[in-house]
This record gives sequence, structure tokens and C-alpha cells, in this order.
Amino acid sequence: MAYPDLYLHIDGERVNRGNRRTFPVLNPANGEVLGELPLADAADLDRALDAAARGFRVWRDSTPQQRAAVLNGASRLLHDRIDTLAHVMTLEEGKTLSEARTEVMMVAGLFAFYAGECQRLYGRALVRPTGQRSTVTHEPVGPVAAFAPWNFPAGNPGRKLGAPIAAGCSVILKAAEETPASALAVLQCLLDAGLPPGVAQAVFGMPDEVSRHLLGSPVIRKLSFTGSTAVGKHLVKLAAEDMKRTTMELGGHGPVLVFGDADVDRALDTMATAKWRNAGQVCVSPTRYIVQQDVFARFRRGFIERAQALRVGDGLDPQSQMGPMANARRPEAMERMVADAMARGATLDTGGARIGNRGFFFAPTVLSEVPLAAQVMNEEPFGPVAIINPYPDEEAMVAEANRLPYGLAAYVWTGDPQRQKRVAREIEAGMVGVNTSMIGGADSPFGGVKWSGHGSEDGPEGLQACLITKAVHEA
Repeated sequence: MAYPDLYLHIDGERVNRGNRRTFPVLNPANGEVLGELPLADAADLDRALDAAARGFRVWRDSTPQQRAAVLNGASRLLHDRIDTLAHVMTLEEGKTLSEARTEVMMVAGLFAFYAGECQRLYGRALVRPTGQRSTVTHEPVGPVAAFAPWNFPAGNPGRKLGAPIAAGCSVILKAAEETPASALAVLQCLLDAGLPPGVAQAVFGMPDEVSRHLLGSPVIRKLSFTGSTAVGKHLVKLAAEDMKRTTMELGGHGPVLVFGDADVDRALDTMATAKWRNAGQVCVSPTRYIVQQDVFARFRRGFIERAQALRVGDGLDPQSQMGPMANARRPEAMERMVADAMARGATLDTGGARIGNRGFFFAPTVLSEVPLAAQVMNEEPFGPVAIINPYPDEEAMVAEANRLPYGLAAYVWTGDPQRQKRVAREIEAGMVGVNTSMIGGADSPFGGVKWSGHGSEDGPEGLQACLITKAVHEA
């Protein structure tokens, strides 16, 4: 199955390379070039902004039924094209085919959910004296600039496109240059389902150039960003200049609290599998395993065994359970973090090195008894590195979970119903999984607190983030 041609999508037109700069898209399993992606110049971005302004004027007046028809149609097309899209996703990002197929289904489910939700944008009438009338309505916020990272090549663009389109907004999507074909394929499903030209654009380019250009324009009324905390803070400052609304889904450093009364084997089977998903390149990936002292040795031993049994290889190989990392930067970052932890006294239980000399493979890695001063204890590794440390009691475990300024996802394993409620309340995170790794769903808000961002994607909350509230009073 060939890798598709790459382009920008502006005002209903596929804009090819021409004289534009290009970005080489690599296959992370072997480092080979898959294709050359054209990068937008200032004229392209201005054209996208103009198209988004015109597209908004068209789409804001569409009926909920029209928007639902497009989203439902796109959902069906994603089902029909799942094998092709999953193959492309694995080629350019590296994740296993089974993970890629699951991701396509997630986007299809999200579009179907929004198709229903856009018909439930209810307002309300206020109680007023006879002869007076006051109503509260919700209207689309306006053109949205949406920035999506590479780790979920279809899922992230799906989130960025689904909510604005359901709300009646236009959107300019800048997906990651490393994984452009997947984003373009998701957009194409919406277009083939009847989305009018100009309602959604897809541009690629030098990130700082694109973000400054788009956010500097008064056309854009909302910023939606998924990515690192450092970049998120920078973009929020740019958006604040024009008081643009923001939804920011930023980094995390997922704590996993395993108490002595937990089902340890179930916790191991669940959370080890979650750790190696997408080679650990997941914003809600479990990372810091905060284990009560009396089950620490058993938990560490079981985790090491599962890491060592994992089959790592090309994501296109059905035998592979974990693929390569997505780009050359990630194995380099893993090497630095592991070396720093060991220099500070951590124990390397398994892994800690690259696999082979082709592509960007890194072994599933377990570090234990890692000092707090280590870089990996304070910065999200975003890779296949698990940290397992012992703690004496609930107070110390919760304190460690809340120690960092991040608060995206957290996980709690305990058999005590009262502790389940108590710790879930005390944990500072936007999402908490109690005896489960499943913390997301089309109908559930997805987002964090503190340095992990603000606002939510998915669920009714994701749609509300693309709406403004208006009160109209008549006498």
C-alpha cells in the first residue's frame, strides 16, 4: 500500500509543492523518506484565513441537521477506510496496526457523538414579567486555529475538527509535519461527506511561523492546542494579545498509586499494557508508579517480567506489540533521561538502550528507586520508560502524585471503596482512573489542570468550548 501524495488544503483546493519549502516525512521503523510535505508560506496562510472567514459565514448558518449529516457521513467513511488509514498512520508514526485501527474507530465514534450533540445546543428562556422576554442562546465562537501533535495522527486532528464543525465554526488545522497524511485523510472524510469548501483548511509549516501568523490575525477567535506545556504557554501569550478563547491540552506525568490492598496482578496487566501503548508517547501515559512498600518488590518484579516479554518491532508486523518511537528526537531524549537517573543512583532494571541500528526503536525500560532530583522524575519522558518507587503510606503517595505542577491523568489501584473515593478526590488531575486505565470516551471531557492546561475536548464540554453565550433581553 503506497504512501499518498502530500499537500496543503486551502479553500477546497489541494495545494501541491510548487516552489514551496518541503519537509521530509520519515518512516520511523527504518528512517526512510516516505514523502515530501509542502510547507505553507505567508501567502498560503493569508489565503487560509480569508477562506476561514468566508467559510464561517456559510457554516454558522447551517442547520444542526446539516452539520450532523456531515459528521455522521464522515464517521461512516472512517469505518469504510479504516484499513487504508491505519496503514498510513503506522507508516508515518510507527504505532502498531491494531493501535492505529483503534484510533480510527475512536475518531469515528467521536464524530458520531458530535453529530448527536450538535442537535442539543439548547438555550433557555428566563422568567420575566408579562411583556418582557429574555433568552440565553449559544452561538459559534468563530474561526478556530487548531494545532495537533504527531502522537495520535488521526485522533488529534479528529478532535480538533469535530467540535468546531459541530458548533458551526470554521477551522484551520495545523497538524504535525511528521504525520500529515493521516490528518489529511480525516479531513477528506469530512469533505467527502459534504463539508463545504472553506469551512476546514489544513496547513503545514514551521510551527512558530504558522502560529504567529494565524494567532496574529483578527479572523481567528479561538485557539485549540495539544502539545507540550512550554509551547502551550507561548501560544497562550500570543492568543492573549487579541483575547482569543483557548483550549489547552498540555503535558502530564501520570502518577499510578498502587496500594497494598490492590489486586496487584490486575494492576500489572492493565498498567504495564497502558505504559507501552504507542511506545509511551501518550499524554496520559502512566509514568510514575507510586507503590506502597509492602507490595513494591512484587510489583517491580512483575513489571520487569512484562517489559522483557514485550515484542518490539515494525508496527506493520502483526506480531509487534510495540513499535518504534515517532522521530529521532525521542530515543535521544530517552538516553539522556536514563543516563541522568542512573548517575543519580537509580536502578536500571531492564532496557535503557536503543534496539538495532535502523529506525527509532527504544527498549521498554524500567527504572526503580529513582531520586526526586532525577530529570525523569520531574519532566515527562514521553516514551517507553516506567519509574517504580516505594512509599510508606497513603499520605506520602498522594503527596508524590501532587508534587509536580502537572495534572492531566492519574490512576489509583486499591480494593478499599472508601480509599477509592478519598484518593480520587485528593488527586490533582483532570482525569482519574480508579482500578482502570480507561479514562476517555467520546462523551467524557478530556483535559487537565495546573500546567497540564485548561478547558476540555470531547464530551459536551468540548462542543461548549467552541460556543459563546449570548443573552438577549426584549421589552
